Amino acid sequence: MTTYSEDKKFYLQTGYTAARKWLVDSAGFKDVSINGQPNNKDRVFGRPAYNYIGGQRGGPVRTQLQDALKRKNFHLQTGVRVRRINQIRGVASGVLAEVGNRNVSISLSPGGRVIVSTGAIASPGLLMHSGIGPQDMLSKLPTSETSPSNWVINSEVGKGLFDNPNTFIELSGPDIKSYTHSYDNPVPLDRDLYLNSRSGPYSVASQTSVFWGYVPNPDGSRTGVQGTIDSSGFGGFTGNKTITLNIYGTSGLLSSGRVELSSDGKLVPTPSAGIYYSHPRDGMNIAKFIHSIFQSLPNSTPQAPSAVGLTPLNLPRHSTVQDIYEFITTPSTYAVGSVQHWSSSCRIGRCVDANTKVIGTRNIFVVDASIVAPLTVNPQFGVMVAAEKGAERILATWSL
Repeated sequence: MTTYSEDKKFYLQTGYTAARKWLVDSAGFKDVSINGQPNNKDRVFGRPAYNYIGGQRGGPVRTQLQDALKRKNFHLQTGVRVRRINQIRGVASGVLAEVGNRNVSISLSPGGRVIVSTGAIASPGLLMHSGIGPQDMLSKLPTSETSPSNWVINSEVGKGLFDNPNTFIELSGPDIKSYTHSYDNPVPLDRDLYLNSRSGPYSVASQTSVFWGYVPNPDGSRTGVQGTIDSSGFGGFTGNKTITLNIYGTSGLLSSGRVELSSDGKLVPTPSAGIYYSHPRDGMNIAKFIHSIFQSLPNSTPQAPSAVGLTPLNLPRHSTVQDIYEFITTPSTYAVGSVQHWSSSCRIGRCVDANTKVIGTRNIFVVDASIVAPLTVNPQFGVMVAAEKGAERILATWSL
């Protein structure tokens, strides 16, 4: 949905208005209803579509979980850490879990399945700790955990780990009114508006607008880029007339890494190096996109800001493509930071089959962000779609 507040009003709109003038009126982006044209991600601008219910964030906890809790054959157990799947050459018999500081072995019923859903880093890590994964990672495991004779060698477990590379560009404008959500000390009127009627600034996210574009490649492929406008500044630029432009690389990028078990003896699943910008084409394409939209900004500098529009503060308006490339690929407060959109580390067709079963196993499945390829958006909705379809496929094979 694109109307979030229960009173149907839009809040924090000065950044949205300025961004629309820039990207639609000056840069030629098309103003669209995002859900009305879901497949159009080339030079389009609009209001973000969020999964909100009644002025609050929605999601499976508000929907599917509530239905599941009504089932007599469903049990929700919190405070559990699954340490590994007990499996012999791909056939799982149960899981070893830590519950209340005690190790508990939980057995499967006859014909039962293990469905792993712990995220794109933890799920491959759990498979590896269970003796399923690349041989170089499994060789780190102590033989007391799992015998090499029971290993399932699957080199695709953990491979292709992806996160959106992001850059924060700080913008100021004479008509901007920044707004920072302060949950410890909210503005009393805004607090009461939310608590009493689920309306106002606290019923909405801080991203007020969103846009997309593609950068073509010589081989005919395209690199996707997404941008959002936040209602406040960031880092060293938090003045009252400041907002944040966040630029993400999305689909079609060539940079990725893998999930590895740490070499410090703790064997913690962790991202490898090279997740962001390991392939120079990615950074250069994102830099080209930023450069292209900067051409539609008014001629101004932080020292001599334009009377209208927006002025970039931490990246000069007249930066070259190479300048921008160096800015976005050099780690700083504003660039090359994790946005926690992890995905793609146990992809369908490589690590799991079309039914989400881990290849090389008989009854072990993965359904979470790890099975999807990089998307053109924040992967939340894509993961929910994959989960719905994955559940259908698993249920369809249950009697086989």
